[in-house]
Order: sequence, then C-alpha cells, then structure tokens
Amino acid sequence: MKSSYHTLPLIGLLPCPKFIGVKKSLRGVMENRLIHHCLDVICQPLKEASAQGAFMADSLGRIRCCFTPIVSYIVDTPEAALIAGVGGKTSHLTLASHKLFGDHFRHPTRLASLTLSQIAHVSEEIDPWDLESYAKASQSRFRLNGVHLPFWRDWALPDGTIAEPSQFLTPEPLHHWHKQFWDHDAKWCIRAVGSAEIDLRFSLLQPCIGFRHFKAGISSLKQVTGRDHRNVQRYIIPIIVDAVPKEFILCIRALCDFRYLAQSHSISSHTLTEMSNVLALFHENKQAILDAGARVGKGSKHLDHFFIPKLELLHSVIASTCWSGPPIQWSADPTERAHIDAIKIPSENTNNGQYGPQICRNLDRNEKRRFFDLATAIHEAGGDLESIIYRSTGGHRGGDDDGEGLDDEPNVDWIAELDTVDIACGPSRKVVDLFVAAGTSIARMSEDPASVPLPLRTFSTSWAAFNLNRQPDIRAISVDSLAEIYNLPDLRPALLDFFSEHFQNPSVHHIGGRRRTRMDTRLPFKNLMVWHSLRIQTQSLDGGLVTDPRRLVAMPPSELWPLGRYDTVLFIHDSANPALSPDVGLDGKCLDHQTYVLQSDIPFQDSLLLRSA
Repeated sequence: MKSSYHTLPLIGLLPCPKFIGVKKSLRGVMENRLIHHCLDVICQPLKEASAQGAFMADSLGRIRCCFTPIVSYIVDTPEAALIAGVGGKTSHLTLASHKLFGDHFRHPTRLASLTLSQIAHVSEEIDPWDLESYAKASQSRFRLNGVHLPFWRDWALPDGTIAEPSQFLTPEPLHHWHKQFWDHDAKWCIRAVGSAEIDLRFSLLQPCIGFRHFKAGISSLKQVTGRDHRNVQRYIIPIIVDAVPKEFILCIRALCDFRYLAQSHSISSHTLTEMSNVLALFHENKQAILDAGARVGKGSKHLDHFFIPKLELLHSVIASTCWSGPPIQWSADPTERAHIDAIKIPSENTNNGQYGPQICRNLDRNEKRRFFDLATAIHEAGGDLESIIYRSTGGHRGGDDDGEGLDDEPNVDWIAELDTVDIACGPSRKVVDLFVAAGTSIARMSEDPASVPLPLRTFSTSWAAFNLNRQPDIRAISVDSLAEIYNLPDLRPALLDFFSEHFQNPSVHHIGGRRRTRMDTRLPFKNLMVWHSLRIQTQSLDGGLVTDPRRLVAMPPSELWPLGRYDTVLFIHDSANPALSPDVGLDGKCLDHQTYVLQSDIPFQDSLLLRSA
C-alpha cells in the first residue's frame, strides 16, 4: 500500500535516548529494552483486539468484530534481530549462527517458544535488572540480546497462539534484496572485472529513456538510492560477460533471477520451485566468486567464506511467502516514503523547536483538509456514500436490514472517481493505460471517423499497445530517400515482402529469411510518414496488470549521433502460446534494433512497426 493512500497514520515516535554514566557495552541492551517497552505500550490495544476482538466501524458505518494479529513487521536486518530478541551475528529467523550463513540449506526455524524459554531460563538464575550479568549470560548461552520482555510475548490469537517472529518478520525487498545486491553482488563484480574496466563498460552503454545512464561508471558512486540499485541490476549481467568465468556469471544471474521472481505480485508453486532452483544454482557455483578474489573484507583482505546475514535470509523467503503472501507487499518503500511525508516535510514547517507537537499539529490540519475536501466531493456527488461505492460496479449492498449479504465487493476506486480539489487517494501521477486509450480510439472512430486522425496514433494487439506522437517527425518522404537516410538498402524489398503477405493473409507475417518478392514489383504507394520514437506498453506477466510505458527511440545518423540511435528490444516470439512467460535463456526470443515506425500513404488504419535485420 503506497503512502499516498493515507493508510499509514503516525501512532507514535520512538525515542533516541542517550545514556549517561553507563558502560558502553550496556547501552545497547538498555536501548533494546526501551524499544520493546515502547512497542509494548503502543501496541497494547492491538494485542487486546487480537486476543478478544474489538468492534470497529467500516467505511459505511457498519460495525464489525475485528481481530488484529501481527502479520508483518517491516524492518532491516539489524532491527529484525532486535525485534526477535537475538544478538548480533545470529539469524533472527533460524537457529543459524554467523558461521553457518553461507550454507546451501535452511536451518531449523527459531520459534517464539524457544526464545521465550531461553529468556525464562536465564531470568530464573539472574535478575534481569542486573544488566551486566544478565546480558553476558544471555549472549554467551543462547546468543540473545538481553531483552527480557519482548513486546510480542503476549500478542496472541483467541486460541492462545502467540506471534511468531520467524513469520511476522517478513522479507523486505528494499534492504534484504536490492541493498544486498549493491553491498555484495555489485562489489564482487567490481572486484572481479576491475574498477576502471567496469566503469568503462557502463559509460559505453547507450542511454535509454526511463533508465539511468551511468556515464561515469559505478565504482565511485556515493549515496546510491534504491532506484539506482535496480538500474544497476538491469545492466550488470551483460556488463560482466567475457570478463569473468562462466560460473561467476551464473552466481550473479541466479541471485538476480531470485530477486526478479520473488518480486512477483502473484506467486505460484511453479514460481517457488524456480526460486528454489536458482538459489541452489548460486550455491553450486559460489566457489567461483572466492576463486576470483572478489570476496573481500575490511582493508581489502580476501575472505574465504560467505558469512552474509542477508544471504542466509534468502532461504526463508519461500517459507515466508507460503505464510504471508508475496514479499513485494512488505517492501519498506512505502514506509520510507511515509517517513518523509509524516516527519521530514512537516518538520520543515516548524520553528526548529518542539518538533513533536508541531509535526502532529501539521499532520492533523492536513488530515482535516483532506476530510473536508472528501466530504464536499461526496456531497456534490449526491451525498449517499453507499450508492457511490456500489454505483460504479453495478452492484448493490444486498441483503436485508439485519445486515445479511453485506459482503458484496465494493468499487475500490470510488474515491478516485470523486471530483475532489486535490488528489484524495493514490499517486499524483497516474499510470497511463495505452490499451484503454487504444480501445477508446477505436470506439471514437466508429462513432465519428473524422475526429480521429489516421493512422491511429494509439493502437494495440493482445499483448502490446503502441503510442505515437500526433505529428510525425517526417511527414512525407520517398522510400528510396528513407533507405538512404537510414542506410537500409533492402528497405524496398522488405516492404514488398510485407505488403505481398499482408494482402494474401493480413494475420501472418514472416520475420527474417530471404526475400520472396520480385524486385520489379511496384509498391502501392510513393511516400511514407516516419516517427523516430514511440511508446510501447505490454501486459504484465504478473497478475494481468499493465507495465509502465517505455519510449523507444530510432533516430537516423546526425551530428549528435553519427551512427544513429537505435534502442534494442527483446521480443517473446511463440505463436503457439502468446501468453508464455519468459524463461531462462534466449530460446523463443528475437533480439533486434528498432529502426523506425512508418505509415504508407495508402489508407491503412493501423501503423506499421518495422525493424532492421
């Protein structure tokens, strides 16, 4: 859930204490205990609702009996260990210690009952407030962090089942995967390829609209964001090819595949199997990273092990996914953004004193403003909230007055459909759906053909939608002149083949192969309109959603681009199964450079996408 949906209210601020006159070794124990005590106080109402249930009103004012188990606590690895009650160099999900983090299998799960029994055992022998002795005994015997009252100890369901840290401490994509890639995978590649060489290879990449171009390389980057982590991951495999052994590439590719699969919005048993296979592939070939001398520690000292906490966490992703669903919903991206919206931005409106009250006052006023805007929009829409929610879906509340049948699915976009002054819900920048736009163009053309320019500027197939600028870059040019500009001597034969097949069978077009049309055959047109770029959007292979539109560029040679600028596109080509998801390798794919988009001056409705051989 994104922070722009305003579903992340600020319910408390945890203190950042400074302990004076306390041994340095005990400050961490006291801070850990303070955090758990604060969470204990803040979450007490949720604990009571989880065990006994609480009556709450939904958006329509209907009273519901709700239970609030703890499902996910989104934190990075050090904070997760703090929450689980374990010390450093210890897994918070399994019984593995730091010397077992590189194992190729998952160790037994660390259960809440085991942790609580270990705490009770130490507490029976040593007073928990004898901090120094208690902390030393907890760490030496059971590798605990000295917290004697973890806040989740009494967070139970009605049947008495207590919360399990190994379950609610879910994988966190931003830090556990993308940050891990930057801290380890990227550093391995830099070390194996060489800083100068890998920077050169990144600088030689052609800029692509929508992705960052690392013109100075990546070895000296500072303050790298999560978006940069993702962009480097997109490039890293082809960058290191032929510079490292095959087994090294398999390791990096396996970890990238694991992250790619684990980020799916809909994960099936087949996806889980693939995740397990690629993780096993990494462990089978990880020795290549050590052999290349890419694994180093402080002072560039070579390491011969993989004692990496976040690497050990990958073994638990599959188990967590089976319990709590796709991990992508537990990303820290929304909470990081919520910290900006709820703390950083309001703090700019303070007088640099008494931050707490002034931040809360600012948040309260913004919330009142949003509620007033929403209330006036509901009033202008008729004032009946229930009919507004169910009107768009054609559904109804159903049932009798006693409340039966009230579980009909409402329209989840009802707030977005209201005429509010500000955007009341959702991101400020809406995702463009070119498939819907293409359907709208077809509908408009059937109603009023004169209102729609031909060729259609937005059109779609079952798997992709295309969007062109209203004005072409070249309004009219002959075939021979265009072939000379783009240096395509076989443009005319290619057009002859295309139109010959199009007139015979418009639904089938061969790609590649020798020319099949006689050279003396005349084209049914003289001039062409040309676009140097277009936007393309595809159906997501994950959950049936649409991807973000991407702009592809195909520019002829110029002073800025002496050899032209042509974006490379990877197509899935399987006529037997068009919905086939990508598999490892390039089987069934076509890798080509986009050349240009053109439209002939004969009255075809759809534009034509051509590419170079």
